Amino acid sequence: MSELKAIFWDQDGVIIDTEKDGHRVAFNKMFKDVGHDFEWSVETYGELLAISGGKERMRHYFTEKGIILEGDPEKDAELLLTLHKKKTAIFVEMVVSGILPLRAGVKRLMKEAMEAGLRLGVCTTANERSANAIAKGMLGEIDLEFVLAGDVVSKKKPDPEIYLLALERSGLAAEECIVIEDSHNGILAAKAAGLRAVATTNIYTENEDLSDASIVVTSLGDPDGEKGVLKESHKALEFDGVLHVDQLIKYFSS
Repeated sequence: MSELKAIFWDQDGVIIDTEKDGHRVAFNKMFKDVGHDFEWSVETYGELLAISGGKERMRHYFTEKGIILEGDPEKDAELLLTLHKKKTAIFVEMVVSGILPLRAGVKRLMKEAMEAGLRLGVCTTANERSANAIAKGMLGEIDLEFVLAGDVVSKKKPDPEIYLLALERSGLAAEECIVIEDSHNGILAAKAAGLRAVATTNIYTENEDLSDASIVVTSLGDPDGEKGVLKESHKALEFDGVLHVDQLIKYFSS
């Protein structure tokens, strides 16, 4: 039996419900600011979320629509990077302004984990600047051992590279760690790295196949706030709408 020693957190959709009202809005403002007359609807952005990474989503969309890109790999990569930097600046401003609150239960569960002696890290495909804005700002009081973000790895989820790097950084075995994710791609990445996972769903992922997660809830929950609903658990779990770290330690250490 291995004892639970660390929790690795995805960011977008897990720590903050960033996709629909955060990244999508920032992308659309950036498109408008640079003179383009198209925007990504809630439905369109939901479809693009099947692709990990903002630059990658833009490349896919632009290629599919036959717009903006010139067909020169070097020039196109430079353009995508420039547009993504502009979008990130808009998103960071939204985070700093407090427009996007933390999801229910995130800071509470992180504090419980710290008190229990568990180690914490963030593993996200989000841009490093936006990830650090959240980690050092909204989660400033949380002891995060590392924040792995953006292009720190060459392959993005569902590839397990970022979680393999987290294991390398922590020096822990996969069975000593769990991941908190929200999406099919994230769960696949965790599984491929040998990690077990808890899934907390959102508007874009509530209908995705998350069956490889050990536990699936709609929210981590807060005692005096939003309560989660248990959608799936691979073994017995008493859940009253609030997931606590002592439950996770018992669940994943036995």
